[in-house]
Amino acid sequence: MRPIPAFLSLLCAATLGGLLALQFRATVDPSQPPASASMPLEAAISPARAALPPEVGGQALPSLAPMLRGVTPAVVSIQSKHIVRVRNPLAEDPFFRQFFGIPDMPQERVEQALGSGVVVDAQRGLILTNNHVVEAADGITVTLADGRTVEGHLVGADPGTDIALVRIPADHLTALPIADSRQLQVGDFVVAVGNPFGLGQTVTSGIVSALGRSGLQGLGYQNMIQTDASINPGNSGGALVNLRGELVGINRAIYSPSGGSVGIGFAIPSTLAQDVMRQLLASGKVVRGSLGVEAQDLNDRIVQALKLANGRGALVSRVYAGSAAQVAGVKIGDVITAVNGETVANAQALRNAEGLAPVGKPITLQVLRDGHALTLSAALKAQADKLVGARLDPRLQGATFDDLPESLRQKGLSGVVVAQVAPGSRAYVNNLQAGDLVAQVNGADVQDLAAFQAALANKPQRLQMTLVRGQMVGTLSLQ
Repeated sequence: MRPIPAFLSLLCAATLGGLLALQFRATVDPSQPPASASMPLEAAISPARAALPPEVGGQALPSLAPMLRGVTPAVVSIQSKHIVRVRNPLAEDPFFRQFFGIPDMPQERVEQALGSGVVVDAQRGLILTNNHVVEAADGITVTLADGRTVEGHLVGADPGTDIALVRIPADHLTALPIADSRQLQVGDFVVAVGNPFGLGQTVTSGIVSALGRSGLQGLGYQNMIQTDASINPGNSGGALVNLRGELVGINRAIYSPSGGSVGIGFAIPSTLAQDVMRQLLASGKVVRGSLGVEAQDLNDRIVQALKLANGRGALVSRVYAGSAAQVAGVKIGDVITAVNGETVANAQALRNAEGLAPVGKPITLQVLRDGHALTLSAALKAQADKLVGARLDPRLQGATFDDLPESLRQKGLSGVVVAQVAPGSRAYVNNLQAGDLVAQVNGADVQDLAAFQAALANKPQRLQMTLVRGQMVGTLSLQ
């Protein structure tokens, strides 16, 4: 269980009491004598008479049991372990090691995470789960519904959508069919299956409360199914199915002011999870598209200056040369109000739409320009993966740079991350360290890799970076 801002927790499951209300009619058989005081008590209160009838009014009693018999074998429990080196200053001093007889070896502890997963391909042993269940795992153990325990291998993971794909070497598996989650409607009944609190496989039910939920702080790219399900730790990565037993979502998180369930749970749509899975199988990673703009939220001053009807939208403050936005005709000062018909409330919503849209396929942009509504078509270009410092500037030789995770952007951070620094390299000598967040280059804000690359495109003579390192912020001049 991970606490995250706004009382969201990465967990998952679902419950709803009273799926269907039934009315039972009492029937009297005139051939049978009524119960009386002279009759034995055990005869008057017979177990056979107290049992529920197989049908009422000619209709069979409703039950999810037949559907679940095909679903539960496909839901597994996942346990991952992460070995953490424990820093002990005394153990690092040779004198204290010798004096106290401390072995000259790293002190370690093992952290464990518990979650759930869904078998989606029985022949290849493929399991969908959440990235946060297996993130940085040094070992993955999968327990099947029939009690078998096998070691899992991570095929690939996408932190942006919190989807991971695990493969297990096992036969006689049951896989869930994947439904088109785009066909879901608010009010549809859904059932969640997972392993809450490590208790073992548990089934709960609910309805679809909302669709297309986004703007939840700290959860990366979002287009989530909201359910009134009861969500609990250990259900992360479990199955959300429809009443036909088809997978419609991967359970992910809850909203809770207290840490307990208040009936607001979230699942990743199966269509999105399936698209991520295809990319992970093909290359082990997910390639995202970029519109190639910098955008900012609207405020009252901007709304008044541009004479806008409301404050919903993302104001374009920069368009990168050769980007998808430039090709589409987007200009500085445009307000993007919708992508593919979905409302864009702010700059974060625009980034979310970019992150979920497929690379190379046309998307439709609704734009306000000088008070006029325009419709533009753009095809997103693939975002840069990691940037090699030596290709950007000789002073960065030995360093590689990566984009900031979307979950951190939702916490108000922006910039690029120093992914690696080779020992002895020029970047190393310049005191650049892995994990540094580059927020500015020569006084100009850096939003992402595209902005970082653009800031260095003109080969500046002076190279000064504003860095965030741990809890400190400082300026580094590179020679």
